[in-house]
Amino acid sequence: MKSTYLLASAVAAALSLASVAAYAGANDYIFEPTAAEWKKGDDVIVAVRLKHKPSGKPVPDAVIVRTRVDMGPDNMADMVSPVAAAPSPEPGVYAFKTDLPMAGRYLLSVAAKVQGEPETVVGKVILKAVK
Repeated sequence: MKSTYLLASAVAAALSLASVAAYAGANDYIFEPTAAEWKKGDDVIVAVRLKHKPSGKPVPDAVIVRTRVDMGPDNMADMVSPVAAAPSPEPGVYAFKTDLPMAGRYLLSVAAKVQGEPETVVGKVILKAVK
């Protein structure tokens, strides 16, 4: 009888863990800059790494659906730079060509679709441009 309760408890625990993994949310992912700073200028290549927070592993093959670069962190959100996808240097790293016309902080906003994740993953990364 006691072993039946232990087995039932173990099965319930395993099922609850499986359901948590199956319903991972967009908040389980984070975009991180690949460098501390970039040189200011036109056609600068910036890159971010998309990571799965619980495992710490990079997430390859996400589809970037929206990007924006502006100087919001320095109270100049109206100063928007064009953004275009660039070749990725490695799996899980997403690169973009943009203009960083002056030294300061820029906000890179990224939205991505991750395979198997129903929600769109949204990230905001502060990029530092230097002279």
